[in-house]
Amino acid sequence: MSEPSGHLLEARELSKYYGNVVALKDISAYVDAGEVTCVLGDNGAGKSSFIKILSGAHRPDDGQLLVEGRPVEFHSPRDARALGIATVYQDLAMVPLMSVWRNFFLGAEPTTGVWPLKMFDVKLARDTVRTELRQMGIDIRDPDQPVGTLSGGERQSVAIARAIYFGARVLILDEPTSALGVKQAGVVLRYILQARERGVAVIFITHNPHHAYPVGDRFVVLNRGQMLGSYAKGEIDQSELVRLMAGGSELAELEYELATIKAEVGRSEGAEPA
Repeated sequence: MSEPSGHLLEARELSKYYGNVVALKDISAYVDAGEVTCVLGDNGAGKSSFIKILSGAHRPDDGQLLVEGRPVEFHSPRDARALGIATVYQDLAMVPLMSVWRNFFLGAEPTTGVWPLKMFDVKLARDTVRTELRQMGIDIRDPDQPVGTLSGGERQSVAIARAIYFGARVLILDEPTSALGVKQAGVVLRYILQARERGVAVIFITHNPHHAYPVGDRFVVLNRGQMLGSYAKGEIDQSELVRLMAGGSELAELEYELATIKAEVGRSEGAEPA
């Protein structure tokens, strides 16, 4: 019997309702190994609901999720993680006063010895963190330093490396660059590309097309729970993506209004005094 084949993770016509509020309506997207699919939208576009369905936190009211062509139902985030789907949220679930290596293994500490004398294997944890971060191209000065002393970009990179180490085949990143400056956002984008090069399928949730376009292979644009479009990189350039994110015709109207105001101000300033 032939095995089902398909995209590593695929959403087909997902819909989610909260009472009379339509959070998502017929959203379809997919991601494959070694690719980055960017899901773009402003606040209220439905990105959070989409993440929660993909990560197993919520169940869709309509539509279907498939992993490698097989229909799946997630009843909790644990079900998603069991299939290699990891989500890195904006808060990162890290303890600022703990060291980098303690945070890396938080909740999954390696042990040595036999019960009842099992102990946290500190040497293994430190060595593993150094190796994994080095393989991702991440230069952390000292794995013993508190994670709270790292920059925002460095903390995001540690979270990405941690998810990959624990077996993530699909990595969902929730607005990882939203609170970062230009330089630190660049750090995170670099590690997204590192994850892609290691064969991980990345879903990059963002409201910033300037961050999405350089790393994305595919772009899904949401607006008020609806899908405005899905494009491969060769089908849309960055300026078109920006215009689509900005509302297309709405942006054109705004540009016209601003040009009219500028012209009126220019005429007023050039008028002869009475």
